[in-house]
Amino acid sequence: MTNRFKLIVAAFLLVTGSIGTTAAYGMSCGTHIISSGQDESPGMYEVLKRCGEPTYRQGNTWIYERSGIEHKIRFDSNGNILDIN
Repeated sequence: MTNRFKLIVAAFLLVTGSIGTTAAYGMSCGTHIISSGQDESPGMYEVLKRCGEPTYRQGNTWIYERSGIEHKIRFDSNGNILDIN
């Protein structure tokens, strides 16, 4: 892949992620968008794989600090995303 293609893909993901925030909130992890409220939301393993280790954990809530903003991902007992704040 060329750098230009990677830049276009990243820009597309950012734009589509910000458009879809009315239905569900999300956060970006590199070139990945993690969002809740979808039938195919990633579980704990996928979030860990895409975003890395959270800054800290509080039970089933993982907290990531990105660019001075705190994102909280709350999981249910099966490891599925409940919401992202």
